[in-house]
Amino acid sequence: MDPERARQLLATERERVEQALALLEREGPLEGDDKVEPGDIDTEDLYQDEYDEGQADDLRKQLLAVERAEARLRDGTYGLSIESGKPIPDERLEALPTAERTIEEQQRFGLE
Repeated sequence: MDPERARQLLATERERVEQALALLEREGPLEGDDKVEPGDIDTEDLYQDEYDEGQADDLRKQLLAVERAEARLRDGTYGLSIESGKPIPDERLEALPTAERTIEEQQRFGLE
């Protein structure tokens, strides 16, 4: 894959993840409202807070994947599997710019 195209894909992915994370962090926890006690009857806030935290954890992991991909791009190894060194098809990188393995390796190891 062309390095400039890879940079564009990774920049777009970084922006998407950072915006989603900022939105979750800006909204803040619902259960901490002064008028609502944790576990009050008929409140979904605790569930939503836990769901949001799970989403934030996933987004932080995605951001780390972007950082690893950016490092591989700097090192000249972007687009090569971290397992085998085999090329990752451009189509896969277009769909998942942070891909670290080929589809076959991902399926074999159950990763990504």
